[in-house]
Amino acid sequence: MRSAQITIKDIASRLGISPSTVSRALRNHPDISDETKKAVRDLARDLNYEPNAIALSLRSSKSNIIGLIIPEIVHYFFSQVISGIEDVAYDAGYHVMICQSNESYIREVKNVEALLSSRIEGLLVSLSKETRDFSHFKNLSKKNIPIVFFDRICEDMDTDRVVVDDFLGAYLATKHLAGIGCKRIAHLGTTQDLLIGKNRYNGYLKALGEFNLPVDNRLIIRCDNYNAARLVTKRLIYELQPPDGIFAVNDLTAIGACQTIKESRMKIPEDIAVVGFSNGIYSTMCDPPLTTIEQFGYQLGQKSARLILDRILSSEDYPAIIEQIEPQLIIRESTVKKKSYQY
Repeated sequence: MRSAQITIKDIASRLGISPSTVSRALRNHPDISDETKKAVRDLARDLNYEPNAIALSLRSSKSNIIGLIIPEIVHYFFSQVISGIEDVAYDAGYHVMICQSNESYIREVKNVEALLSSRIEGLLVSLSKETRDFSHFKNLSKKNIPIVFFDRICEDMDTDRVVVDDFLGAYLATKHLAGIGCKRIAHLGTTQDLLIGKNRYNGYLKALGEFNLPVDNRLIIRCDNYNAARLVTKRLIYELQPPDGIFAVNDLTAIGACQTIKESRMKIPEDIAVVGFSNGIYSTMCDPPLTTIEQFGYQLGQKSARLILDRILSSEDYPAIIEQIEPQLIIRESTVKKKSYQY
């Protein structure tokens, strides 16, 4: 095999370590143990590894800044993601510059422009609900700035990404509601233009099918925030035959539904059981405490940061990496009083 064919990715794979660790070992970084440095250098010598001079020159101007764009900081999930990202970045000697799009495409574009002017070395991003055009990200990629999408991803670009298995999470939530005896399960979801919206909707449908429950389109409503849930739930209760179960796309939506249910003098979960998605801090503070899906935001942030650092520190190109986090059903009082289902 010619030396030009050997990459940092190859060395990392053989040693069972990350490309960023290999890169830092070759640069004699103080955070890397002498044992690892020796193993990396020995294997690099044996394989006749030679660094890509062109790629190294492109990386020579360093700011040690990673850009981060999130839809909203107020969401507990994203605050956990930020914590995971910052912990990993800090340990690697990088700073994180945080912007929020406030679910606005225009603001997201301006965020990219601002971060580019700040000489970021890489970008972590979760898309806004409005984003349909990805030119601003494609232009960034053309400038050799690596991008990692997380949670809300861009399917039009071949980039690294970290996602929660939203299909599985929605399936577990809806299966749990059906398993405790719910027959009319409403889904308060988000836009189908986002992959998370599609996946959670499809997971909901799969669980209904397994329990031979009918799909009632009147019970499937785009509703993904607290205020909207208050209005939608009131309409579900007073204008239709009320659902006996609600699966909401996030915890704040679920809590909005719970508030309206209680005000209507119906009981949770005896009349309507409710499941959210996120396992945010408010899920344990509402009355009754909310059954929900744990997304492991901190771990998602850590994985995202490691992927972007691998791209930044590697002098070689390698295929896009997709990492998926498996969610977990957390059962609390908003569903526990009905007949339990054995999984």
